Amino acid sequence: MKKLVYITAVIIVLLISLVLYLNYQVNSTAKQTPPQNAEYLIILGAKVNGTELSLSLLYRANKALEYLQENPDTIAIVTGGQGPGEEMTEADAVRRYLIENGIDTEKIWVEDKSTSTYENLEFTKELYDVKEAVIVSNDFHLYRATELAEKVGIKGYPLAAKTPEIVEFTLNVREYAAIIKMYLTGR
Repeated sequence: MKKLVYITAVIIVLLISLVLYLNYQVNSTAKQTPPQNAEYLIILGAKVNGTELSLSLLYRANKALEYLQENPDTIAIVTGGQGPGEEMTEADAVRRYLIENGIDTEKIWVEDKSTSTYENLEFTKELYDVKEAVIVSNDFHLYRATELAEKVGIKGYPLAAKTPEIVEFTLNVREYAAIIKMYLTGR
């Protein structure tokens, strides 16, 4: 019985340590400031509701728009394919939003086949041979996104959009599971 209690205690301590480590990585990545005048800005896709940006994607698009207005020579690369319930690709939804807000269409490149964060970055690398980029996503997502960027050969600089409060807890729990999956599978 004592052995079972000891093993349980060790497992609990390890799980708490893992959560604290992941929390530190996620938060410290989100607090980083990206360089100005980057050649590329990659905007990672997220859910589109019909043709409307989800709140998470809207926050990403707004943060990207701020950066692009301050750095007009930067090329935006919008990413994301079309999933269930989406009447257009995630990339097209963000592209449309940026154009409506004054970004020149020639400054917006599109990757619209991906279905995951890894594919957003992998396909962007294949299409445009990006070596360095500022990566825009919600704060909870940037640690994994920059790690995956490194795996496909892109030096990523995080630019954090806030996470909608209504989904913050759920997305954080899901993200920790995705980070563990990334550690185990490389994706």
